[in-house]
Amino acid sequence: MPILKWSDPLPGRPKRVLVAGATGAGNSRLARQVAARFALPYVELDALHHGPQWQPRPTFRDDIVALAAVDEWVYEWQYPVARPLLAERADALIFLDLPRWLVTSRIVRRTLRRSLHRTELWNGLREPPLRTILNDPDHIIRWAIRTHPEHAPRVRALAEQRPELPIVWLSARREIEGWTGALAAWPPDTVNREG
Repeated sequence: MPILKWSDPLPGRPKRVLVAGATGAGNSRLARQVAARFALPYVELDALHHGPQWQPRPTFRDDIVALAAVDEWVYEWQYPVARPLLAERADALIFLDLPRWLVTSRIVRRTLRRSLHRTELWNGLREPPLRTILNDPDHIIRWAIRTHPEHAPRVRALAEQRPELPIVWLSARREIEGWTGALAAWPPDTVNREG
């Protein structure tokens, strides 16, 4: 199956959907929208991955194996241990391939907001002090900038491995808006039928 544009219809109602993209691209937001539209369960993988002091939870891989085995779901396509397990079972992938300047501006604003308001993220975790951007090479802003170029090649590789997998490639905000608008317009009988 060729890679789909925002205006191309999905071949049917997906039951297991991955949303991929750089940190700050809006993966979680779009995953929640897709889950709501198709009445699919959604679990934010960050909440399963991060344990005390930002260390990976020891049960994370087992959690992913259990989540992947379920018949219907929507997840972000992230974390090296999770990606192959989820990709093997997915029946659609949506890729947010937004420009680096846009996702960087989003991640900076989001990090500032979370840091200033001391927002709890997952499992009692909060953004570290802003000054850590200077000495922590894995600070979320530095990490997002550094890893941005890795996502498109990863999605292309998956397209080669699973040529039957519908992949929707969205490269601009207007494409995301167009695709989610079309998603909202899907007939209810298409959304609710078994796929």
